[in-house]
Amino acid sequence: MKIGIDILGGDFAPDANLSGAILANNELPDDTTIVLLGDKDMIFSGLSSLGANPDDFEIVHAPDVITMHDHPTRAIPQKPNSSIAVGFDLLASKDIQVFASTGNTGAMLVGAMYKVNTVPGVIRPCITSILPCVNGDQSILLDVGTNADCKPDVLYQFAVLGSLYCKNVYGIENPRVALLSIGEEESKGNLLTISTHKLLKESDEVNFVGNVEGRDLFVGKADVIVCDGFTGNVVLKQAEGIYSLMKKRGMKDEYFDRFNYENYGGTPILGVKGNVIIGHGISNDIAVKNMILHSYEVARSGLASKINEAFN
Repeated sequence: MKIGIDILGGDFAPDANLSGAILANNELPDDTTIVLLGDKDMIFSGLSSLGANPDDFEIVHAPDVITMHDHPTRAIPQKPNSSIAVGFDLLASKDIQVFASTGNTGAMLVGAMYKVNTVPGVIRPCITSILPCVNGDQSILLDVGTNADCKPDVLYQFAVLGSLYCKNVYGIENPRVALLSIGEEESKGNLLTISTHKLLKESDEVNFVGNVEGRDLFVGKADVIVCDGFTGNVVLKQAEGIYSLMKKRGMKDEYFDRFNYENYGGTPILGVKGNVIIGHGISNDIAVKNMILHSYEVARSGLASKINEAFN
């Protein structure tokens, strides 16, 4: 297996990305190769300064950078030699099995949809986030920012995509799916959640367990929690904010330590034909390491192929 990693993306590139790649390389199986995408001289210099052997990696020269300020739609065609554009070229040609980056999220979404292409039948690809639960389990929340406005059939597909993710990557055979709303009753909510509830209740594709409220997000009532991207992003940022406040106030708690984004590294874009992982822009070496390790798990599970099979 070959895992492509964008060395030039993120706030702390290239140092954090190279350090994370070295850490991940020590934990991956021998038959797995990390492909470093970026300025060749920068990569060799960085590996040397970190005491790593360049022969342990495959290095692809991609000198241009898509910054956080570049327009997502125009960036890839305007910068064909960028690490992100070259990464998608390699993924599309199957020279790598998964591509990960902590760079421009919009450019990663555009590249995934137009260079790798959306799975036929998927209306809107989406991204997820992990919600740690007090019982030691975790829930998957989706969407968390890709699609601010959704229709009921889009949320229905999120439920299917989330179930496939949980089953194939986390080994949960029959994931419990819930809909985030303002009440457990099926009549509670807005027009979107009420209509989506009806679709999910009548479905035999997912194990729908009903609505959950905001106070139920971290107690393990469901394996997959579905909402529109606007709501999901608010939930995600609120959780990140509470974790940051606790750290600033010197509060140490084993459960809340699980909210640290470093533990998860990245999230796949669900609904595209290739395995694409997006990491947090502020990722340090530990977060990058975990992003690469999760990339390996996603690729090993054949997630993109499983989703393609399910929708076709």
